[in-house]
Amino acid sequence: MTCPYARFVEPEDETTSPPTTATSKLTINGSVNNDALAEILSLTGYGTSSSAKPELKRLPSSDELVTYGNYLQLNLLLNSQVLLSAQNDQNKNPVHDEHLFMIIHQTFELWFKQIIWEIDSLRDIFGDDSIDESYMFVSINRLQRCVQIWRLLCDQIIILETMTPLDFMEFRSYLSPASGFQSLQFRLIENKLGLTEKSRVLYNQSSYKNAFPSAHEQKELTNSLEEATLLMVIERWLERTPGLEDTSFNFWERYKRSVVQYIDYLQSNAEDEPNPTAREAALDDVKKTADTFRSFIDEKFHQQLLARSERRMSHKALQGALMIMLYREQPRFQGPYQVLSLLMDLDALITKWRCKFN
Repeated sequence: MTCPYARFVEPEDETTSPPTTATSKLTINGSVNNDALAEILSLTGYGTSSSAKPELKRLPSSDELVTYGNYLQLNLLLNSQVLLSAQNDQNKNPVHDEHLFMIIHQTFELWFKQIIWEIDSLRDIFGDDSIDESYMFVSINRLQRCVQIWRLLCDQIIILETMTPLDFMEFRSYLSPASGFQSLQFRLIENKLGLTEKSRVLYNQSSYKNAFPSAHEQKELTNSLEEATLLMVIERWLERTPGLEDTSFNFWERYKRSVVQYIDYLQSNAEDEPNPTAREAALDDVKKTADTFRSFIDEKFHQQLLARSERRMSHKALQGALMIMLYREQPRFQGPYQVLSLLMDLDALITKWRCKFN
């Protein structure tokens, strides 16, 4: 997260102060050295998005051997856990579970960075006017990766739950007023996937953007809102589904005829019901079913749902999605069907993670 750990207090006793390191430079006269903190965060990639592309530091020169440690920059990564409970009270040991809390959230941010990396690549693939079949395999693979990462994030909360609420309260006061709401990368993921401003719930009666005061953070958020989202490029891709054209297979006319026949069949069965009460209930169910299908078939009604934000995709894209789902066993639509299924899995996992994390 961007700032839960940005309140560091330097020990007053110089004789017991640690040697000068990146972390011990975080304070100047008892105040946070924001420049030093920003440098550490940019070097570790913590709290930044993949689009920021921070410059790598302390990598081996051409004359040095690449080792496991210097390639992964473990000297930076493993020294970025600065416990506030230790910094704020030198007369006692740090709160043990704060270390777990920090590791879990830093790991969240590393995985968020990977998710952003994958989403950006998927936006590039589906943003093209035509997608080569070989790229369909690549897109499925990367979507599967996103889904597996988010499954891992949900399971990671199980580890966090080994810390009881009382354990958390031992160091919670040190983190105030920081909040997980301030995770810039998570907000970027939401924007890149296609979450709209209208769909957001206000935080403390204000926009989520107010939680990110720095110019760099604001620029990142603005860019993510101005770029084509994954939802937008998927929508355009679905609108190009082969078989929707009037001059070829004309799937939509076939679909509408099938729906009319199905509703007539249900209506006939309901009217043949001898019991008046059961017949009335059956006819009511038929009406509800017909209204549901009408929301798919009637383009004007679909546009009304779009205006009320009850639908997110164009009517043409909806037709493409229905065709892919109904003809998913055909070789041509097996790949697209996997894409749609994985997108639904990802949406469900993000919702599950939100519920568990809150």
